[in-house]
Amino acid sequence: QVQLVESGGGLVQAGGSLRLSCAASGPSFSSYATGWFRQAPGKEREVVASISWDGVNTYYADSVKGRFTISRDNAKNTVYLQMNSLKPEETGVYYCNQDSQSGVQVSGTKNDYWGQGTQVTVSS
Repeated sequence: QVQLVESGGGLVQAGGSLRLSCAASGPSFSSYATGWFRQAPGKEREVVASISWDGVNTYYADSVKGRFTISRDNAKNTVYLQMNSLKPEETGVYYCNQDSQSGVQVSGTKNDYWGQGTQVTVSS
């Protein structure tokens, strides 16, 4: 069974930085795409960034391109999200996701694996 545990969230001022980490258990981590999703208050959960199993292919939401960087260390079963120049509208719960089928991209369905989420609050 896959378990994902996020860490690194917190309170930061606008323009600041945070680095999120997601530690995965289970033997399949290095075979599947992983990603970070964000759910702001009153809004749908949306993908922020994702990375292929080998780290070669990455995807970023338009709103975070140039400021966020996703990476993974398969030897440590960990995926990271470096977030720079944070904005107040990026406040929300950030969820780590491991796709259950694809090694290239995440789908973000209920059939995939999800962490419990970590709160990120960006103050203005």
